[in-house]
Amino acid sequence: MKNNKSLKVRFLGGLGEIGKNMTALEYGKDIIVIDAGVAFPTEDMPGIDLVIPDTTYLTQNKDRIRGIVITHGHEDHIGCLPFLLKEINAPVFGTKLALTLAENKMRENRVTNYNFNCVKPSGVVKLGCFSVEFIHVNHSIPGAVALAITTPVGVVFHSGDFKVDLTPINGDIMDITRISEIGKKGVLLLLCESTNVERPGYTLSESIVGETLDRLFAENEKRRLIIATFASNVSRLQQILNLADKYKRKVAFSGRSMEKVTEAASKIGELEVPAGIIVELERNKNIPDKDLVIVSTGSQGEPMSALTRMAADDFKNVKIGPNDTIIISASPIPGNEKMIYSVINNLYKKGAEVVYETLEKIHVSGHACQEELKILHSLVKPKFFIPVHGEYRHMKKHVKLAQSLGMKESNMLIAEVGSTVELTAKSMRFGESFQAGSRLVDGLNIEDSGNMVRDRKHLAEDGVIFVVCCISAESAELLQEPVIISKGVTLSDEQKEEMKRIVMKTVRSYDVKAMGDKTELRGAIRRAFKSYVFKRTKGSPMVLPVITEL
Repeated sequence: MKNNKSLKVRFLGGLGEIGKNMTALEYGKDIIVIDAGVAFPTEDMPGIDLVIPDTTYLTQNKDRIRGIVITHGHEDHIGCLPFLLKEINAPVFGTKLALTLAENKMRENRVTNYNFNCVKPSGVVKLGCFSVEFIHVNHSIPGAVALAITTPVGVVFHSGDFKVDLTPINGDIMDITRISEIGKKGVLLLLCESTNVERPGYTLSESIVGETLDRLFAENEKRRLIIATFASNVSRLQQILNLADKYKRKVAFSGRSMEKVTEAASKIGELEVPAGIIVELERNKNIPDKDLVIVSTGSQGEPMSALTRMAADDFKNVKIGPNDTIIISASPIPGNEKMIYSVINNLYKKGAEVVYETLEKIHVSGHACQEELKILHSLVKPKFFIPVHGEYRHMKKHVKLAQSLGMKESNMLIAEVGSTVELTAKSMRFGESFQAGSRLVDGLNIEDSGNMVRDRKHLAEDGVIFVVCCISAESAELLQEPVIISKGVTLSDEQKEEMKRIVMKTVRSYDVKAMGDKTELRGAIRRAFKSYVFKRTKGSPMVLPVITEL
């Protein structure tokens, strides 16, 4: 009997955006999830800690989820796991470092009910009708894998994040032989990352950074070194530790994420720490500048990060001075440039020397450039292709790159978050859309829409006016003059008196007893106020009427 079922690929995050990576494969009654990442808030999201995918579809179908598969341990691939596993009881599969970092996330978010399963590269797991093979690739963190997923309609190859590094710091080069074997057997669909598709050539090897760092250590032999980098870049941390050992320096880690990653990576053997080299940051004042390296978070200029606070002279354990050389070993994530250069300017003002990507080869990407992407496409030889992990311009450019290799335009799609793509052995087309998007994390709370952000921006830009009215429960008359409280809005005494008269007039014009919950009266006060304030101040503050009955 002919099988008419199709494989459904549902995109919950990571398309048309950087970060928040999450994709689901669905066939019949079985669903598997690939990655569960977060994105970080932009400047227009005041007070927001994280942005996570809207996982409503997965929650509604949680009994069908056979497993969650993780490609590597970066935040944009594991950061959503604690939130997802609070709602879905599904096993998680990943390599040792990815799961160790994910366990830290579970503890931070007080999630105790989870099932983590460690898989080595070349390992295979069976999840319902899906068979998932883990394939070693190089990235800026150890334990990164691509996935070859055998489905009832064919093989889906997911690249994860990767680059072709012939001289990696940790481990072997990516398993090109196995990828080639899979390509020769036939791949139905390639899902390939697109982050660096705009860059020609090849991504530089991580060892290039080591050479630059070695020279900087030698040139600054009498100065204190402060190196800011991504906490999750374990290969970079390994090189810093090796060089500190070579130049007889102690190492102090600054920043909670830096401390947690180094602890986790060293515990499982992914980071080799020379004996006696680590010192507590609190002790750094007792160590001569020439004998110390401080490794810090804050390479993206994050407002509360260690380096940003050092630059603002708001970090009690480290005071920046003329004998400091600060090395920012990272490139700006799009949108963070302004924050990073603000930190650099503040460091210069304190007399420090600053080394960053514009000046030295102090950072290399963990993502494939054009020639490496061509290599993967040529090895996999997919029938169909969908670019993932990038903004729209990246995905568009990636489609053109695939076309230059001879792939038919009709065999490629550019999807978006909320898209479903249906595949058979012979066809690929868009299916129905589903609920997807972003949820905003603020502390322990999750907001399902952007209303909270819009309100905060409104408050920040225009301020707020509270209008407090006390009304008799019996007569529905005002018991005292209204109280006007303004925050972030400049009002004269004359304006406040006029506002009181507006409130009293508005209250008297309504039958307050007939209003029940006072919603209509609050709306009337708000409208009258907004009209008056705009005429007198040309501002549009938030107006919050507060009505109490006695």
